Amino acid sequence: MVYFVATTYFDNSKDKKAYLDYIKMVKPIVNKYHGRYIVRSEKITPLSTEWKPNRVIIIEFDTREQLEQCFSSKEYRNIALLRETSVDSKAIIIE
Repeated sequence: MVYFVATTYFDNSKDKKAYLDYIKMVKPIVNKYHGRYIVRSEKITPLSTEWKPNRVIIIEFDTREQLEQCFSSKEYRNIALLRETSVDSKAIIIE
């Protein structure tokens, strides 16, 4: 198994509607590449003052190849700008 873990940070000066649109559009793409959402939540309790994400997403894939195909697909590239312009995010891959 391989896991895609992302955290997002909302900035009130950015367009949150664009991010909400992204959320709706990304799920079918993830599903197409056999990704399974483990966590998608804004109910987060920070345990330190340095790390306070507004949202955490964990997606499980059977293989790294599936994960890479998903996030390099034309479908994903077509919507990535919605996320990039609406939230600050960080992501890691865990194998």
